[in-house]
Amino acid sequence: MRINKYLSLKSITTRKGADKLIQKNKILINKKIAVLGDKVYEHDVVEIKDKEKDNKKYVYFAYNKPIGVITHSPQDEEIDIKNKIKNENIPNDIFPIGRLDKNSHGLIILTNDGRITDRLLNPKYPHEKEYLVRTKNKLRSNFKQKMEAGVNIEGYITKKCSVKIVNENTFRVILIEGKKHQIRRMCSNLFQEVIDLKRERIMNIKLNNLKTNTFRKIQDEELNTFLNKIFLKTK
Repeated sequence: MRINKYLSLKSITTRKGADKLIQKNKILINKKIAVLGDKVYEHDVVEIKDKEKDNKKYVYFAYNKPIGVITHSPQDEEIDIKNKIKNENIPNDIFPIGRLDKNSHGLIILTNDGRITDRLLNPKYPHEKEYLVRTKNKLRSNFKQKMEAGVNIEGYITKKCSVKIVNENTFRVILIEGKKHQIRRMCSNLFQEVIDLKRERIMNIKLNNLKTNTFRKIQDEELNTFLNKIFLKTK
């Protein structure tokens, strides 16, 4: 893999931070100064001259995304998260981790720490995400059983999940994967139309009573637990 990705996965720095260290001739591969684009193989020895690391201060926020706001890359008159909160007291270099579609709302993690992107989104790192879902029609008697067992969405069988029925047209679901529009597609294949979808938890980070279009800083024990679960350290 490329040297900048390697350093990111080893939690030494972000990919951008790695590129800066490479440009400063601070990275060695097998005792030779690395250049941008170099690759690292299984038995290579990677060193950082003077033990220098990325000194960037990482920050993390829990944000309650409103319905109608897209995660990023707005088109035409669409509004994304960064535009929605650009006047708030939050750093300009933050970005959302993962997606929550325009018609859904709830918890999104915002950060300037590129190291956590792969750890949260790569399927090889399964993490719990919890949603509260309301359907237009009454849930069928076998809905819980069918959802939990896995649903065929266009040839892909979803992984087992946990479902708790709240009332006749509302349920909670805990997933460990995140296919595009997964819950809506699963419900559609089980003859249920989703009319409201709210993400309430990502791992140990909970939405709780956070108001729509507001955010709070993730810090202290909550942050330490979160980073430990994805095998990173605070800085």
